[in-house]
Amino acid sequence: MRLAILGASGHGKVVADAAELAGWGEVVFFDDAWPGLKENGPWRVVGDTSALLADLASFDGVVVAIGNNRIRQAKQQTLLAAGAELCSVIHPSAVISAHATVGAGTVVFANAVINACASVGKGCIVNTGAVVEHDCHVDDFSHISPNAALAGGVKLGALTWIGGCASVRQLVEVGKSATVGMGAVVIKDVPAGVTVAGNPARVLEPHKD
Repeated sequence: MRLAILGASGHGKVVADAAELAGWGEVVFFDDAWPGLKENGPWRVVGDTSALLADLASFDGVVVAIGNNRIRQAKQQTLLAAGAELCSVIHPSAVISAHATVGAGTVVFANAVINACASVGKGCIVNTGAVVEHDCHVDDFSHISPNAALAGGVKLGALTWIGGCASVRQLVEVGKSATVGMGAVVIKDVPAGVTVAGNPARVLEPHKD
């Protein structure tokens, strides 16, 4: 089983490591910094996005390993349009309920938990030790950083970013493209397109959608 990863970064290394532990036999990187970039840790970088698009048939799965939500979205849409076999990568120590759903292109790292009746959309990152509790809904291309926790029934809009060790109270809604700062404690709804931080979390500044 051959896996192509688009995005040879530190995040990509963690995706590759999780993929190998999950049973992928060969992992190969593509990155638009190629040919200047030919290695990503122990893994080879063999081409750019165009090279991957030309060679999709030789891979059993493809995943985008880019931390920026919007760039990850754009790259995944390009791959889908070309007929790529997009897959999820799930670390074997992650705990995902049989009654939860995880979309194509999402990565779930070590010790993360996704509990019953939660749904995580396409192209998301559920990072190391993150918790997505029961009945949460995480929309497409969002990123839940290491050790962040969503309590039951939380809703995240598309392209949201939840910082490391942040906590979101049960039933709270975080709007599309919002950013929750590292360590923030979110106790009320967050509008779309804003950045919040602190305990309790407060709006710092709006940013463009």
